[in-house]
Amino acid sequence: MVAPIGIFDSGMGGISVWQALHDALPEESLIYLGDGARCPYGARSLDEVRDFTFEAVERLLAEGCKMIVLACNTATAVAIKELRECYPNIPFVGLEPAVKPAALTTKSGVIGVLATKRSLEGDHFRRAEDKYGAEVRILKAVGEGFVEAVENNEEQSPETETLVRRVVEPLVEQGVDKLVLGCTHYPFLRSVIERVAGDGVEIIDSSEAVARRVANLLDEHGIRAEAGVAEYRFLTFADEAYAAKLRDKAFKK
Repeated sequence: MVAPIGIFDSGMGGISVWQALHDALPEESLIYLGDGARCPYGARSLDEVRDFTFEAVERLLAEGCKMIVLACNTATAVAIKELRECYPNIPFVGLEPAVKPAALTTKSGVIGVLATKRSLEGDHFRRAEDKYGAEVRILKAVGEGFVEAVENNEEQSPETETLVRRVVEPLVEQGVDKLVLGCTHYPFLRSVIERVAGDGVEIIDSSEAVARRVANLLDEHGIRAEAGVAEYRFLTFADEAYAAKLRDKAFKK
C-alpha cells in the first residue's frame, strides 16, 4: 500500500468523514481505525480520551500513515494540540463544530449546535462561541443516545426518532435556522434530524470542509498519491466483526 491517510474515530461516526475523503480523493489509500471497544467518548474523562487517542495515533503511524485525520470531535477537542507537539512532522486534521458558517449565514440570528458534552467543553468550541456568540445566539445541546443509535445501526428506528425529537424540537422552538452537527456520528442521523427540524432549518456538518483541508495539506507537504489503485483497510480495538461493520458502513450510501 502506498503511504495512506489514517482516519480515527471512537467508532463508526468517522465513516462520514471517510466517505467524504473517499469521494474527494479517490487516488488516496485510507486506513480507518474505529475504536469500537470503548465508544462513545463523549462522556469519558479527559485523561481517558487523551490516552485512547494517542494509542490510536500510534497504531496508525505504525501502519505507515502520512497524515492523521481525527474524525472525532471529542478526540480533537481533547488531544490535537498535544499530538501536533509530539509529532511535528505529521500533518493532523481535526474536527470542530462548524459554528462559523452557521453564524455567518443565519437569518434568524439563532443557531443550534449538537455535539457531545466533551466537545462542547473543548477549547475549539469555546473560542468559536466567544468569537461569534456576541453576534448570534448559540444554543447548545448534547445528542443523548445519538452515538449509540448509529453504532447499533438503528438510525431509522422509532426509538431513535424519539431521541432526536427530544433534543432537536426545543432548538427549533427557540428559532434556530442553522443546526450544526458537531459529532461525526450525527450525519448518519441526518434524514431523521431534517424530518424533525423541518424545511426552515439548514443542517451543517464538517465532512466536506475536512476533505478540502486534507487536500490542501497533501499539496502543501507534497505527499499526494500518484494516480493508481487506492487501497482501503479498517482497523479496530474491538473484534473482527466490528471491523466488518465499519467496512459495510463505509460502502453503504
